[in-house]
Amino acid sequence: MNEIKISLLPNNYYLKKDGTFDKEQALLDCGRIAGVCYDEEGYEHLINEDIQKTKKRIDLTLNNGHHSVYDQITIGLNIQNIPKILAMVLNNEKFYTTSEKSLRYTSIKSGESAITPLEVELYNKWLTIFEEKIRSMYSNVYNDFKIHKLAQENARYLITVLIPTQMIHTLSFRQINYIASWMIEYINNSKKSNNLERGLVKSMQEFISELNRLNILEPGLMKNEKHRSISLFGKDLSNNDIYYGDTYSTLYYGSMAQYAQAQRHKTTICSLEMLSDRRFFVPPIIKGSDIEEKWLSDINLVKDNYPQGELVLISEKGIYEKFIEKCKERLCSAAQLEIMIQTKNTLEEYYKELVFNNHRLASDMKKYTLGARCTFSDYDSTCDCKFLEGKKLTRKI
Repeated sequence: MNEIKISLLPNNYYLKKDGTFDKEQALLDCGRIAGVCYDEEGYEHLINEDIQKTKKRIDLTLNNGHHSVYDQITIGLNIQNIPKILAMVLNNEKFYTTSEKSLRYTSIKSGESAITPLEVELYNKWLTIFEEKIRSMYSNVYNDFKIHKLAQENARYLITVLIPTQMIHTLSFRQINYIASWMIEYINNSKKSNNLERGLVKSMQEFISELNRLNILEPGLMKNEKHRSISLFGKDLSNNDIYYGDTYSTLYYGSMAQYAQAQRHKTTICSLEMLSDRRFFVPPIIKGSDIEEKWLSDINLVKDNYPQGELVLISEKGIYEKFIEKCKERLCSAAQLEIMIQTKNTLEEYYKELVFNNHRLASDMKKYTLGARCTFSDYDSTCDCKFLEGKKLTRKI
């Protein structure tokens, strides 16, 4: 099985010739920056100050929890063979930029670690089924390339969330150390009672080992005095209050694949909780048809490997304005179908509650309830998809 491998991007200022992070120089620069708030002559003066004074300031900031200065340094990571679930762990923490290999555009190949031969067999089987279904219903809308891509998007629900992927992930010196400390906490507290937890613990251990090899870990930034933990996994989410107003808090069921889409909206706060009564997403194009039962039968065959179609309980919180921004991103015929449907459902529920409570935002939200984002008066559409079901948000693919 291929292990996680990380290299630093070549545009990193703190990249040594041996490919490791120049932590010592980064610490010195942050120590100088920390003096800006009270040095009358500014940063240029601090560059030339006595190095012992700088080191003293480094020790002070590391030990008193004043770590924001260490956000001044960003690190670009080229991460290979990272399980999708661990990528989701990283993407759930704010203050980052990421570019990740997408299963919407790439196919599944046999021989990839963590993917069983049965998953590959079922993926190829349903890839063909979805292509036939999409072609029979939407050949007047999509060409063969688009049909194949949409079929891949649906067939990937059968593939484990432990599938290795690749990503470029850029975050701050402080944040990567914080996350490493939260991973250590997860490793120490995990019961490792199923394949998902065991796989996640193993990948976290590899990830931390790589960070250590690259000289990125700094003990002073890993103390975790506030006892924070990774935010991906929530607890007792069903007890959360649901409300809609200037701020909102909602709960809904969605697949792991859909959650990976939702969490990328950095202006919202999301977490998930695994269900004790395990259930799976049924793509709308086959829901209610004579093959829905076969789909559920097949995805149950690979349930021990935790397919991306596994349903989880999702908590989403945010503010009104940022939810509208999410609508401008996801209420579109080009968006992943599942998150489009979820966003539409939340919008309808949100609007209903605003009207019921005679909330001042009801009149504003009304203009977003007429269809896809191209119908919004404050959205500039760059092209016309000419897809009526897409504009009405009633498509099944």
